[in-house]
Amino acid sequence: MRIAIFGLGYVGTVTAAGLASQGHDVCGVDVDEVKVDHVRSGRSPVVEPGIDKLVATAVENGNLTATTDALVALEQADVSLLCVGTPSKPQGGTDLTYLRRALDDIREGLAVTTPPASGFHAIVVRSTVPPGTGDDLVRTTFASRPLPAGWSVGTAMCPEFLREGSGVTDFFNPPFVVLGTADQRVTNLLTDMFSFLNREITLVDVRSAEALKYACNAFHATKVAFANEMARIFRVYGVDSREVMRVFREDKVLNISPAYLMPGFAFGGSCLPKDLRSLLDMARVNALDVPLLAGVAWSNDLVVAEVVDRLIASPYRRIAMLGLSFKMNTDDLRESPNVELAERLIGKGFEVKIYDPIVNPERLIGSNLRYIESRLPHLRRLLAGTPSEAMQGCEAAVVATSDPSVLDELCAAPPAWILDLHGRLGADIERLPGYEGIGWAV
Repeated sequence: MRIAIFGLGYVGTVTAAGLASQGHDVCGVDVDEVKVDHVRSGRSPVVEPGIDKLVATAVENGNLTATTDALVALEQADVSLLCVGTPSKPQGGTDLTYLRRALDDIREGLAVTTPPASGFHAIVVRSTVPPGTGDDLVRTTFASRPLPAGWSVGTAMCPEFLREGSGVTDFFNPPFVVLGTADQRVTNLLTDMFSFLNREITLVDVRSAEALKYACNAFHATKVAFANEMARIFRVYGVDSREVMRVFREDKVLNISPAYLMPGFAFGGSCLPKDLRSLLDMARVNALDVPLLAGVAWSNDLVVAEVVDRLIASPYRRIAMLGLSFKMNTDDLRESPNVELAERLIGKGFEVKIYDPIVNPERLIGSNLRYIESRLPHLRRLLAGTPSEAMQGCEAAVVATSDPSVLDELCAAPPAWILDLHGRLGADIERLPGYEGIGWAV
């Protein structure tokens, strides 16, 4: 393919050299003449292990060149990859000036350049951009007025996952290849372009592809902060936190795994809240600041508060709560966020009926019984024997379980509003007109 790459920073240079090494005809575009001269002379404009040889070989083979003129790069190009900088504004927002400039250059360039034989050109953003950029800026740039004769375009988001210092290695061995587009022609082109990776492309919508990079980087930053906060606390107890985290990383079932990494309701139970409070107390008595851990507790409280606020803002006052224990397949009610939610709703004057497929007040004993007696002393009066009984006369259902009896009843007699705290109720429920997720759109 003939590929135009806009921006010759770390991402653009590694991408350009990597694709050129696979036989693609790549032309890099940058306003910085020094960067362009470096590439033309077979030198990398950025410092990365392995990049100098990759650039030199690609230039020597005639597969890689560079220019300050977008028209040169666009001539008969099949794909434009936008790898321009998206720096922060003073208040933290994303500055899209360079992206807009590149898009305008492409849009104007189509009028005076020759299209590829197919007549189709894919415009793919690789830069990190806020969700909605593809729909509101990229696509509209080319849909706002008719394209020049001979050209048709499709747009997409294909985020990069290159770490500085290992960018070349990451390019040839990415964790995944993600493409956000609704255009099958773009999908076909990029599948061919990245075929050398032997990775199946993960197709998502454009906004999800844009959001993914932010989620990844925020999680990486959180991991660094987490390890450092553990070290801050454990050091004063004479603990080598390197040893703790070395063993911590060996757990691939819960710690370094997909476990817990799906949006849903707040965490609860007899372990997580208690142990988090204990860590915070260790920090407090030693005059240590651990804002990440403190923020976890605060963030968890906000999840419950937001659901209460959404219900208060709704016109519904008769609520069926489907699921009460802190998670499915247990009757443990200790520090269950669902109990907390029920308590707050009752306190706000809501009429609440509860169904849980496991919880039986007659079988509650010990600390579990003492906890529920202190929080919901009238639980027996609130509990329904079946989902149908709980939902009889209700206007809204707050659902925290995917028990089949609950799903069947929701499908058979859906209330006006279904607020899903669970996230795994299935497509039949999500298609119902009153469905709404706690933290996702469908």
